[in-house]
Order: sequence, then C-alpha cells, then structure tokens
Amino acid sequence: MIGQLRNGLIEVNADGELVGELAESWEATTEGADVWRLKIRQGVEFHSGKTLGLDDILYSLNLHLAEESGSPLKTVLSGISNLERDGDDGLTITLSTGNADFPSLLSDPRLQIMQDGDTDYEKGNGTGGYVLQDWEPGLRAFATRHPNYWKADHANFDEVETIAIEDATARVTALQTGSIDVMNSVDRATAHLLTAQGDLELVVQNGYKHYTLPMRADTPPFDNNDVREAVKYAINRQEILDKVLYGFGYLGNDHPIPASLPVFATPEELPQREYDPDKAKFHLKQAGLEDLTVQLSTSEAAFDGAVDAAQLIQESAAPAGITVDIRRKSSDGYWSDVWRNDPWVMSYWSGRPTADWIFSEGYHSAASYNDAFWKNERFDKLLMEGRTELDPVKRRDIYVEMQRIVSREGGQCIPVFAADVLAKSTKLAHGPVAVNWDMDGYKLADRWWFA
Repeated sequence: MIGQLRNGLIEVNADGELVGELAESWEATTEGADVWRLKIRQGVEFHSGKTLGLDDILYSLNLHLAEESGSPLKTVLSGISNLERDGDDGLTITLSTGNADFPSLLSDPRLQIMQDGDTDYEKGNGTGGYVLQDWEPGLRAFATRHPNYWKADHANFDEVETIAIEDATARVTALQTGSIDVMNSVDRATAHLLTAQGDLELVVQNGYKHYTLPMRADTPPFDNNDVREAVKYAINRQEILDKVLYGFGYLGNDHPIPASLPVFATPEELPQREYDPDKAKFHLKQAGLEDLTVQLSTSEAAFDGAVDAAQLIQESAAPAGITVDIRRKSSDGYWSDVWRNDPWVMSYWSGRPTADWIFSEGYHSAASYNDAFWKNERFDKLLMEGRTELDPVKRRDIYVEMQRIVSREGGQCIPVFAADVLAKSTKLAHGPVAVNWDMDGYKLADRWWFA
C-alpha cells in the first residue's frame, strides 16, 4: 500500500535517478554538502482535504527523528542536526557532516509524508493517488482513486484491491483465471510456464536484492582472511544462479553494489570471481590448513531456495578440501537467534539506492547491520571521504576502491543478485520499470494502466 496512499519527498525512476515527488527540487547550499534546501511542491491535497504545507513535512520527518522514535529510519537520518522553514515553500536541512547523497535518503519508501498531527497511520490519509476505503491487516486492502490527485497521468485505475494470497498455487490460479491482474514473488522454477497461456507475461526486475553468506570476521576460523577467500573461491555461484534462481538474476562479486548503479565496479576494474577449488586450496594453505570443516546455518527464512543453495555450496566446496556441515534452522526466530549469532549464516539484502547507504548500514565498522562484524580502517576512511565528495568522477573512484576492499578482504560472500519477478495480465501496460523495490518501486498502482 506504500505507493498507493502516500507520497514521499523524492522517488527513484526507472533509470535509477532521483526525481522530485513532494519535494519539487533540492540543492546543496554549501560546498561541503552539509546544508540542503528543499523546495516543497505547492497545491497538493491530502485525502482529508487539507493542503500540504511545511508543517506536514516537518511533522513527518520528526516522527522518525524523535528521541522516543522506534523507526528503522532513525539511524539512516541521524545525520540531520537541524530542520527549519525557509520561506513559504522551502525547508533547510542541516547535517552534522556533509553528505553528497543525502537526497537519496529521502527516497526511502518508508519516509511517507503524513498530515501534521495525524497519529492513526492505518487510516491511510495521505497525498497519494488512492484513498483507503477498507483495510483488513494481513488479508486485503481496497482503495479508490483520489479525485484531486496532483500527479497528471498517474493513478489510472478507478479502484485497486490488494490481496494477500500466501499459497503459491492459489496465487497462480487467481492470475490464470483473471481473479487478479498481477502478482509478485513468482515461483522462478515454473515462471516460464505462465507465459504459455498467451495472455500472461513476466516482468523481471534486476535490481538491488542480493543473497549473502556473512562470515563472522571476529570468530575463528573466519577471522583469517585467507579462510574467507578460500570459502569465496569454493562456491560455484553460476550453479546457484542456474539452479536456485533459474537464471533470474546475475552473478555477485562479493560486494553489495548492484550493476544498475553508476559506481558499480566493472569487470575490468574488479574481475569477476570464478569458482576455483585450486585457489581455495591455496588460500587454505596460506592459512596453515590442509582442509577445513565449517558449519553453515540456513533456513528458508533467509531467502527462497536457501536450503538448496546450501546443499550446492556443500557439494562445490568438497573438491577444495572444505567440508560444509549444514545446520538447518527453524524459520521461527531465525533473524533473532541465528543471524548475527552463528559464525556462518545465509541472509539477504533488498539493497539501498546509493553506495554510501549500502556501505554505511552494513559495512562500516560501527554499522548496526554489519552482520559479518568486519572492520577495516581504510574502508571506514574512504566511506567518509566519498560521502562529502561532490565531484562524481572522484566519488566513483572512491567507491570502486571500496568494492575492491570488500570483495577481497570482507566477511561477506555474495554469490548472486536476485531479480524480482512479477507475472501480469497482458491487459496491464506500463513504461520502464524501476528496480529499486519490488512492484515497480512499490509504485505499480501509481504508474501502470490498462491497455
């Protein structure tokens, strides 16, 4: 419902570029990118009939920034030191340290603009293209078009019903019989069968989502980088792409930057790591080992196909002298009891829109989501330099070096990036699809139309 009921300040388009939503424009007003001015769009109306104003923007930002806030964005936005009005249509945001990527943080879909004083989030009052009429948590939502929606040529449906159908077979049946028009989380193994019907087609979003195998760099044997390198070379990532993702994705290179970002390190800048048992054996010897036995904790909670992927890793690691003892864990409590606790686990990231955001949340030595517990002084220093560097060429050079460090020294093994796969009726039409989040960046109902 995120993309139906409310708008954010900034959104990401199909080219991965930032475009204004409720913020019409923005600019850094200092060379160090520590002060930003946002021009707020005028004439926008909430479903309640109230006109959008600066009070609504300030209220919404402070919901995340407040001392008592439990928002996951509190850490992301923690660099904000001051918010103040700038005229009738402007907002000045001062940061404790400069951040050239700051506008991208405002594109997070969880940062939706609420009406000032509105405390009942589930009523759905927003500036989005659809007005909530019925809401059954976990089951369905029903919304109708907002007659005074400010975006031209958007929100093209008279009404939208969003239904939760957990059973994969039931969802496919609903699509094939026309009970629903589009569904996400398509079973990759049978996705190709849907197109045989003729009136259905797939939409493949190769975006930011990637599957990871964090090795705790503070825990033996993974506190030795040669051991981590041996594990990375012992994994046949092409096999995981073919047999777990069924080709819906692309190879990872042990760093989290997706190929869709302009700072992505090309194969010429950072050669793709290949499956190589002999190199794995070499690194084991460098670590003073002839062979290695390690435990890998896995669960379908980590990602669809995680157990199958673990078995493939077990098989590919054996020729390198690495015995992988698979520990299958319950989905209940996996994220609280296993992830960030066991020495080697399976996980995933849905990705973030910039390199700074990705590295800051999961790779900086003090990051709360640094699930490999990896620390590197050079990396931390580069992260701060890249954040304040406004020259795009220099910034890209910094981020390429950071990708090299993470790939060659980090605690993350990232074998694949996974595509989000939708299936839809040919009655539905759309333009280029954004890949930053599932369902066209959560904006499907806002951007698509009936052909």
